[in-house]
Amino acid sequence: MRQPTAFTVLIGVLLVAGCGAGQRDAASTATPPVTAPPATTAPTPTGTAFNPTDIAWLQLTVAMTERLLPVLDLVPARTTDPAWRRTATQVATTRRADLERARRLLAEAAAPTTNPHEGHDMPGMVTAPEMTALRAASGQSFHRLLAGHLRAHLAQSVRVATAEQQSGVQPGTVALAAAVVRSGTTDLARLDRLDPG
Repeated sequence: MRQPTAFTVLIGVLLVAGCGAGQRDAASTATPPVTAPPATTAPTPTGTAFNPTDIAWLQLTVAMTERLLPVLDLVPARTTDPAWRRTATQVATTRRADLERARRLLAEAAAPTTNPHEGHDMPGMVTAPEMTALRAASGQSFHRLLAGHLRAHLAQSVRVATAEQQSGVQPGTVALAAAVVRSGTTDLARLDRLDPG
């Protein structure tokens, strides 16, 4: 049986795991193989090239990060625990920097400025009802909810960034993916110490 390529896995994430799908489990990370079209490159004004994997991954990274930041912004009002506050601040700082890099790369690629994942609930993204539950919780209840959503986001981010590292071609995009894998792995380890799950 032929193993799916990393590009196929990333496209599978985009098509099967979320875009246009209905409700999903926040911890769901299954990525069934999907046949993808052959990768082609698109030249940019600077002469570097982005393939479809690069663009798809950057767009997904922006969408996932934009959905995570409001969750992290809740932390100061929902808990007084210094370890959770510190973790949220560290993750938010890293994710905001990654978001800016991803947006710059999309601009360099002359990719559409609209979010193709707007309104889609995908693995690693908190849904509107889940956000309502987070806003209503505090203390240990909030910690449990936050840990579940943060773990799902980080695990999915590492998974799709790994696919980008394997099948992306644009150096800045692949470098950003490597940074996301490093920081995501570190953040998951930090989260495991806070909440063994």
